[in-house]
Amino acid sequence: MSLAEIEDAIDKLSPEDLIKLAAHIVRRDKFAWDKEIEEDFSPGGKHEKTLKKVDAEIDAGSKIAQRFNAG
Repeated sequence: MSLAEIEDAIDKLSPEDLIKLAAHIVRRDKFAWDKEIEEDFSPGGKHEKTLKKVDAEIDAGSKIAQRFNAG
């Protein structure tokens, strides 16, 4: 199915079905985002070093970390 066919089918949906489709897409996007964040900050992920640095600063009681904990 082409994108044009999908768009045409979407245009033919009832308002109720369009709301359901939109909710489905939002859920799907949220799950994909959550998975990406989890992978990025997991061991071997592209932000693992950043997370370790922030954890070390918090453990050391850095002023930056204290500002985040003050709120």
